[in-house]
Amino acid sequence: MSLTTLALVKGNPHNIYLVGPMGSGKTAVGRRLAALLEKQFLDTDAEIEKRTGVDVRYIFEKEGEARFREREREVIAEITGLDGVVVATGGGAVLDPKNRERLAATGTVVYLETSMDALVQRTRSNKTRPLLMSADPRSVLERLMTARQPLYEEVADLKVETTGRTVRAVAADIRERLAAAP
Repeated sequence: MSLTTLALVKGNPHNIYLVGPMGSGKTAVGRRLAALLEKQFLDTDAEIEKRTGVDVRYIFEKEGEARFREREREVIAEITGLDGVVVATGGGAVLDPKNRERLAATGTVVYLETSMDALVQRTRSNKTRPLLMSADPRSVLERLMTARQPLYEEVADLKVETTGRTVRAVAADIRERLAAAP
């Protein structure tokens, strides 16, 4: 189902947005959580790829990170107008104040917190992450987390640890915590 076929409801906070660093499990947990909650699942990076016809790595290489962030901002602006979706955001989506504002205003933001060792382990064999195309991916992840962690925490309504946990366990934990929220 495309974004255009979903009903648009402005300002309706029935959405769940997953934020966190690359490798925290946003896409896998988001898919599982959406199934548990019987909601539509969307991934901002996948949506950008669908619209452009090329992968995120290619966009970074040919257009640069700034242009990618513009595309990401456009997608988030559209997605936050939907109702009843679970969304995996890109790891850097929180860098844009407008994105943080839109996410916070239109749904529940869940920060998937993960240890540095787990992030390094989970991303080490992935060759599609443009920011990790480095001789020392750990130092890149550490630098990114120094800048982004305060933003993840600022925007988050819930913080859920993913280190050493299965996708099923994390999704079930989020569902339980959402159900218990006032």
